[in-house]
Amino acid sequence: MRRTKQVLVGGVPIGGGAPVAIQSMLSVPAHDIEGNLRQAAALEAAGCRIIRAAVPDREAVPLIAALKEHTGMPVVADIHFDYRLALEAVAAGADKIRINPGNIGGADRVRAVANACNERKIPIRVGVNSGSVERELLARFGGPTAEAMVESAARHLKMLEEADFENTVLSLKSSDLKTMAAAYRLAAERFDCPLHLGVTEAGTERQGLVKSAIGIGALLLDGIGDTIRVSLTADPMREIAAAKDILRALGVKGCGAQIVSCPTCGRTRIDLIGLAHQVEEALRDFDTDCKVAVMGCAVNGPGEAREADLGVAGGDGCGVVFVRGRIVEKVPEEALLPTLLRYLKEWERTDGKLEL
Repeated sequence: MRRTKQVLVGGVPIGGGAPVAIQSMLSVPAHDIEGNLRQAAALEAAGCRIIRAAVPDREAVPLIAALKEHTGMPVVADIHFDYRLALEAVAAGADKIRINPGNIGGADRVRAVANACNERKIPIRVGVNSGSVERELLARFGGPTAEAMVESAARHLKMLEEADFENTVLSLKSSDLKTMAAAYRLAAERFDCPLHLGVTEAGTERQGLVKSAIGIGALLLDGIGDTIRVSLTADPMREIAAAKDILRALGVKGCGAQIVSCPTCGRTRIDLIGLAHQVEEALRDFDTDCKVAVMGCAVNGPGEAREADLGVAGGDGCGVVFVRGRIVEKVPEEALLPTLLRYLKEWERTDGKLEL
């Protein structure tokens, strides 16, 4: 596991061994405060821990204060080009500023933002995208390569260090998975700041989820990454669901139930596909960690899925419910789901210490 320094975004610790935090970004027009507040409330209820808002102009700055007043999540102000917007967002109560130091002007402007953030003790996320790499670096490295992105990040971090600012988080996003993963791996070796993971311009929900699961998941498996955003051309609520699914698939503690199920075959004698979807829906908001198996027959039942905490396996119009590989009940097909849910409630009540 990569060890980093830790920064605080509001009350949420990032890096330094803290749990991976899920982020998203508001998609309602920045001047629609009521619409943004409704969306932020929904995202928070769904499991978002840090929310980012675009601040495209001075008229959008009041959104930061409104979010601070009406949501329990830390608020990140996304700033491009105009350093004065960063200063106003800090004054409005932002918990973090996301900037690309290279596009807000000279060293005096960078220092002004750094001083404001130092005064309020809030971090800055340096956001490097493949599309933001300086022309000179593109020419030197032959394009927006991983090496070019990391060199660009080093320049931006140095600009902040020269302004006596070190409370930083770094992201190096690309729409190309190989470039994205390579850039983060190089950065993990070179810098000790927390890393915010994401695949930029990942695509629509289906394709974006696949790309994000590959890119983010591969890095997290290697112990790289402290906070994540799954960027989708979709409702941000889908980003939270996708992020939670990625963390569940990785077995990250505190992310709730993980479902394993077999793909069905000619031995299956129950509606396994329907049952699996029903179990998945029932466990959507199940917060207690566990692995739940939904298997089609005795071949792939308690034996193959013995690593599951709880599960069901089908028979010919019937099935069994098992706990830690041990069969506890045999019931008709229509009773499989309610029986499993009964054991899951007991699992939750006992915090996984279910007595058989």
